[in-house]
Amino acid sequence: MRLPCLVSAAIVLAPASSALADGDAVAGAVVFKKCGACHTATAPDNRVGPSLIDIVGRPVASAPNYIYSPAMKAFGADGKVWDETLLRTYLPAPQSLVKGTRMTFPGLKSDRDLDNLIAYLKNPAAAQ
Repeated sequence: MRLPCLVSAAIVLAPASSALADGDAVAGAVVFKKCGACHTATAPDNRVGPSLIDIVGRPVASAPNYIYSPAMKAFGADGKVWDETLLRTYLPAPQSLVKGTRMTFPGLKSDRDLDNLIAYLKNPAAAQ
């Protein structure tokens, strides 16, 4: 008789994992066009902003040969890593999370855009 309770618990818990939902890398490539003036996700070259190749799992402020703002260096000084959760917190309002960052991007407000962009950043080759 406990089975219905377990099924109910699984159904109730399922939405909690949606914060790390899988997105669509192809759709994420379209969202990335908002970022492409300053960043690349397919080449190691830094632009106005650092290359975002392998950003997911990389320590904050650690792209080779890029000079980060003091604010971004301080933000990453305690060992933060760009994981899905931190990207999801940062991307909607970069200047709110990192006061003094040089990144002037106003942010992504759509959860679906965040899902798709993170999917793209995790695997840009999947969008080709």
